[in-house]
Amino acid sequence: MFSRARLLQRAYTPVALRYAQQPVARRWLTQSSNAKQKKGGDNVSSGMYATAIFLSMLGLSYAAVPLYRLFCASTGYSGTPVTDANRFSKERLVPHNEQRRIRITFESNTSDALPWSFKPELREIYVVPGETALTFYKAKSKAKEDIVGIATYNVTPHRAGSYFNKIQCFCFEEQRLSPEEDVDMPVFFFIDPDFLDDPYMKDVTTITLGYTLFNAKYAKHLSPVSPPTA
Repeated sequence: MFSRARLLQRAYTPVALRYAQQPVARRWLTQSSNAKQKKGGDNVSSGMYATAIFLSMLGLSYAAVPLYRLFCASTGYSGTPVTDANRFSKERLVPHNEQRRIRITFESNTSDALPWSFKPELREIYVVPGETALTFYKAKSKAKEDIVGIATYNVTPHRAGSYFNKIQCFCFEEQRLSPEEDVDMPVFFFIDPDFLDDPYMKDVTTITLGYTLFNAKYAKHLSPVSPPTA
């Protein structure tokens, strides 16, 4: 028979302690495993939410492109000529101040992905605020197949964009040309008479209208947008 002291000694050996602690360890491992599973589920949920937010923002960014163009065309923001038909009232289409003629110059650029020649037929003209003017840009295809082109535009100095009103132009309109085919594209515009009352326009003597042509195949974000109508 074992004495009480002997039994107590055996009860506290490392082996006995290990067996005594085993249920606690198992419980801890179970809790740890559950916590990891919950954390993993939270990570998956967070990832799904992040993906959904990213896709939503991506969709909004594409939708914002035509909305931004309409905003610029209505306000002249960032040097964008105004194409809002509400600005073309009869009283604005009357020449003002014959003493102050404004030099209008024209520029052209073509994307490397578009094998066309593209240039203005006139490099410059002079107008007074309220006077309408008509000019043309000529494009000719040098490609071996039909290609669709589309143009963007800009005015410098940018602060003059809100006074540069285009009644008709070919901006953001798709133009298909066959090999060796050419086309004359009109720009019908006027400078708003309010130009004369703006103190920030006093030193503006030259306004430049520039167009850049792109291959529509590689410029999906430039799809045509109808300008605001009265």
